[in-house]
Amino acid sequence: MEPLVLVPGMMCDARLFAPQINALSRDMPVTVVPNALGERIEGIASAILSGLPQKFALAGLSMGGIIAMEIIRRAPERVTRIALMDTNPLAETPQSASAYEPLIVGAKAGRFEEMMRAILKPDHLAPGPQRLQIMNVVAEMGRSMGPEVFIRQCRALQRRKDQ
Repeated sequence: MEPLVLVPGMMCDARLFAPQINALSRDMPVTVVPNALGERIEGIASAILSGLPQKFALAGLSMGGIIAMEIIRRAPERVTRIALMDTNPLAETPQSASAYEPLIVGAKAGRFEEMMRAILKPDHLAPGPQRLQIMNVVAEMGRSMGPEVFIRQCRALQRRKDQ
């Protein structure tokens, strides 16, 4: 079976996919790629593609899905299967693109945690007994990535093209 490449969402890393890695890595190689390799979705996808095998299955969540769409646009012959989760193929509207500016300004002004909380809301998760624990892991992933990554990811989303 071909390797599986997972692309996490905004301000998330491999911890996002820990249950999937644990369950699937017995049957296939599983790789989680970084999602903060530039200020444009196209650049992030190019940087990721350069390190991937010739053929792979691809799954992306949210911003990771946007990156995954760009990967498949650039190299459709290399992607054997794709799963896009909670993502959107459309470019930002002028209004939604401009909504990132206060977040970027706030992060630059030392209010990174507040800005991160403004976009990573608890209602993004389904209700359940582990919701608080999962939110804490998501918050820790964001903190560990830091304000520079937050700003780059906001810029990448702000400038993304319509897929």
